[in-house]
Amino acid sequence: MLISCSELKSEARCLIALIHRLSSSSSSRSEEGSGGNTLMGTMEFKKDASAVTIEMLLIVRPQKRKTVQRVQTDRQTEISASHHSQDSADWGYIDTEEKTGKGFQSDGNGNDRSQQPRGNGLPGQPVQMQPDEQVPVITSYTNEGTHVTVEVHPRNTTPQLFKKFSLGKGVRKLPSLTGLDNKGFQETGKSRVPLPNGKDLHAYPWDKSSLKSMTFDLQQFEKLDAYASKVSVKNSIEELVKALLREARTDLEKVRAIWMWICHHIEYDVVGFHNKGQRSCEPKDVLHTGKSVCAGYAGLFQQMCSAAGVQCMELSGYSKGYSYRRGQSFTGDSNHAWNAVYLDGRWHLLDSTWGSGSVNDSCSKFTFQYEEFYFLTHPALFINNHFPDNSNWQLLKPALTLKEFESNMLYNIQFYNLGMLAAHPETPIIQTVNGKATISIESRAPLLFMFELQGNEEPGLMTLKKNGMKLEIYPQKTGNHKLQIFAKPSKGSENHYNKVLEYTIECSSVDKNMCFPKDLRQPVGPSWFTERKGFLRPSHPDPIIHTNDGRCSITFTLGKDISILPSLHSDNTSLTEDMRRRHIMEIHRGNQIEFKIHLPHAGKFVLGLFAKKKSDPGNYNYIFNYLISCPNTEVKWPVFPENYRNWAESYELLEPLAGLLPANRNVQFKLKLHSIAKAFVKGKDTSPLTLSKDGYWEGTCNTSGCTEVCVMVQENANLQYSYILKYKVETQ
Repeated sequence: MLISCSELKSEARCLIALIHRLSSSSSSRSEEGSGGNTLMGTMEFKKDASAVTIEMLLIVRPQKRKTVQRVQTDRQTEISASHHSQDSADWGYIDTEEKTGKGFQSDGNGNDRSQQPRGNGLPGQPVQMQPDEQVPVITSYTNEGTHVTVEVHPRNTTPQLFKKFSLGKGVRKLPSLTGLDNKGFQETGKSRVPLPNGKDLHAYPWDKSSLKSMTFDLQQFEKLDAYASKVSVKNSIEELVKALLREARTDLEKVRAIWMWICHHIEYDVVGFHNKGQRSCEPKDVLHTGKSVCAGYAGLFQQMCSAAGVQCMELSGYSKGYSYRRGQSFTGDSNHAWNAVYLDGRWHLLDSTWGSGSVNDSCSKFTFQYEEFYFLTHPALFINNHFPDNSNWQLLKPALTLKEFESNMLYNIQFYNLGMLAAHPETPIIQTVNGKATISIESRAPLLFMFELQGNEEPGLMTLKKNGMKLEIYPQKTGNHKLQIFAKPSKGSENHYNKVLEYTIECSSVDKNMCFPKDLRQPVGPSWFTERKGFLRPSHPDPIIHTNDGRCSITFTLGKDISILPSLHSDNTSLTEDMRRRHIMEIHRGNQIEFKIHLPHAGKFVLGLFAKKKSDPGNYNYIFNYLISCPNTEVKWPVFPENYRNWAESYELLEPLAGLLPANRNVQFKLKLHSIAKAFVKGKDTSPLTLSKDGYWEGTCNTSGCTEVCVMVQENANLQYSYILKYKVETQ
């Protein structure tokens, strides 16, 4: 009713008396389904001639007796929650234009933002109130115990009560926190839904336990999943649910069947995403067309759960989905929709849109690709890319703020699917310290990793750990660099690396000393992987070997039936591959192997190790590599002597190690040679070697008058001599 009054506050008693009288009047007129009376009439309260006349619209509705404070709190909750309701969604983004058909514009990132008018409320759209525009509430009690609440609204607004029943055609309102009773339930249509409370809340951050919010074995769903994914009923939601429930008994099985059907039968509407006039989010339309945007997925899920007798809520909020960029801020209307289901006495979260598949970069093609991760996801993981409008639906304690959500690291779902537990740092932007940035990952089981900086393998050192990896990055240019980290299982048929993390590296200074050879492969150094390949108990567990005199020695215990091929590489050498290999000497002692390395000059070298089974006639396979660093510019070691084919693994050279002998000198030789009858050194003349008591073949040879010296052996008296080593002699 319209009432003119000059001082409403001072005349409240008169106004309430009028309300009581009119509320019992048989001439009052009610809005069907509104739950209260809209009263028409006028009454003037004037104290003097200068009084100001104010026209107000009153809505009167009876309620159960409550305290004044409770009524006011419920009303403010309703007003606040209504501002967060959403209507339509895109791939990770709800579009708000479908609410009213006008008054909205795009921000240029595929994300529409509403331009809310301050004047008249539009059908189906909440009135946007400023802090100083709060609704006055007047309360009183009748003698019969009926509590009357009077809502006073400006004349040019659409009352909250009316808006609930004046939605535009084809527009669905997502549930908001309205109609709360004193037992923590919410009225949604004909049902009372329990709202999240203490027992629903999970600890944040994630405790690194289950990926799910409830315990179950996926194998128990194998038969149900196969059945539900093949059901083809589309006549009505009720008939579809009836067909699905033939194989589902418990509420969990019902939700699983509905989830599986939607994820395998509803495709994302990429045409509707770009053209709002060609899409519908109504559940019956989504069922018949087999496509929609996220609000359609969530709405259909809720309707199917309702038909199955399972309590379900449609939720809306922000998401880090399609077109999300690291560091992005979220403002304006919500951009995604998903669901919460009530199972075993508590709420659980799921997202059937993201469970069904994915779109390409331009959102022009959808691909069905079932994703188990988004079914009853643990809330501490779900919050990583889903931020609900109402913090209660995070199901977390403590709840995150929007700022924390924006700044938190975004983990790819494969991060968790592959068994990774945590990454450090936990922020998406990393500043280098003295030209270096360090990243580490924890995992449940051994994994294989690779990385790219700006799309290329830039200077860095990645080392594998049994429970993850460590990566040190040394950008060679200042500025911002995109770092992507990929991973795959260490066993199984999966040969494809999946992207699991993405960082921005902000580099303010460059460490030129950490520029690595281009032949350095990742990961570097020994690990669980090299142990699996038969390289056990390494003498150097670190990936970098530092040497000041240009020499080093590396030992391993080898597994059975392994043949090894080492190689040495550097960007600053002109040596051929054969000559570089001759700077490495292999020494076998039973199941142990030693590599002696004499560097040809200072610098950074890559020691690559390749292996194969001795019984395998095929090629050698790369296993791993070390980085050898020598800063001494005076280093210049010659190659080791050349090995002939008859040099056996059991042979060992003690001296001379240099492959280039001085001219006109007597040179001492000492070797350990097993199972031979005789040994000789041949220069200009041939000199025999004798077997000492400690098992070494020893002797001397004069290098005068020759250009090379060879070592020969005779295995028994009936065989010819075999060449095993060859030395060069310096020219005079």
